[in-house]
Amino acid sequence: MTKTFTITLATALTLSGAAIAQDYSFRFQSSDPAGNPNFALQSEWAESVAEMSDGRISVEMLPVESIVAHNETQDAIAAGILDGHITDTSYFSGKDPAFGLIANPVGAWSDPQQMFDFMEAGGAELMNELVEPYGLHFIGATTPGLEAFVSKVPLEGVEDLKGLKLRAPEGLVQQVFAAAGAAPVNLPGSEVFTSLDKGVIDAADYTVFSTNQAQGMHDVAPHPVYPGFHSMPLVEVSMNLEKWNALPDDLKQVMEESVKQFAQNQVASLNAADEAAVEEAKASGEITVHDWSDEERAKFRQIAMGEWEKVAASSENAQKVYDTLTGYLTENGLIAE
Repeated sequence: MTKTFTITLATALTLSGAAIAQDYSFRFQSSDPAGNPNFALQSEWAESVAEMSDGRISVEMLPVESIVAHNETQDAIAAGILDGHITDTSYFSGKDPAFGLIANPVGAWSDPQQMFDFMEAGGAELMNELVEPYGLHFIGATTPGLEAFVSKVPLEGVEDLKGLKLRAPEGLVQQVFAAAGAAPVNLPGSEVFTSLDKGVIDAADYTVFSTNQAQGMHDVAPHPVYPGFHSMPLVEVSMNLEKWNALPDDLKQVMEESVKQFAQNQVASLNAADEAAVEEAKASGEITVHDWSDEERAKFRQIAMGEWEKVAASSENAQKVYDTLTGYLTENGLIAE
């Protein structure tokens, strides 16, 4: 005997509504430790996603090393161990030099908005060309901002970098400083203060001004360069490609808009902290803040561009990043033709 099932219109609408209102829960790992100002802002972003999606998306934000090492999150996301990450893209430059070039084209950006504008003008599509073959989808970019520079000696321009012993991370940053005549060395962040204090190094690429000040860097290196002239890392917010594709369009839009708001909030919060720290430091009379002229910043960028070219030659993707980046900078008057 065949049973007949009748679905009323009300039942159909209820089932349809249930499908539309499906909830999504994700675990994201950060490259920052718990207690770090960046991680606090990332946790606020996770809360904002829940609010903007009316509770349909839940993001659990995990600090660095919670599940995997900081440079293993890309593989973990592809494997489904994590759902997403908020991390410095340069950690994956060992897979393709293109990641290092787009993550921190040393000397390219004078302020965060320039980088955000680049993302809107094709940078986001370029990022997805890079990450989607690895099983990820790039949602958007943020940054802690233009990093200040810590120095024991006065630095007024490029000429003063010659022979300078400085700490800088491996890769493009070191290459550019070496090309400028400096003597870069590898040091973990935990050793920067002691190395400055003991004279092992004279300067350091470390982080933003307010964090440098809070950690006492200026006590041993009273000649910071601010605003910085060199490094502004791209911090990507990306997630598993299949899980991204499974999201309804309205929730994809929520994720994208939430990252844009988060990026602006992070930049504004850290910039305000920097400005307050600079005023406090100046008032103390114990440090001298050096602000490079546009001419000196342009000189440094020209040196950096020579190193960009070397990276571009190392992979097809790196060449594409170089061409897209320099084309954008030229078209927008940020570098001379």
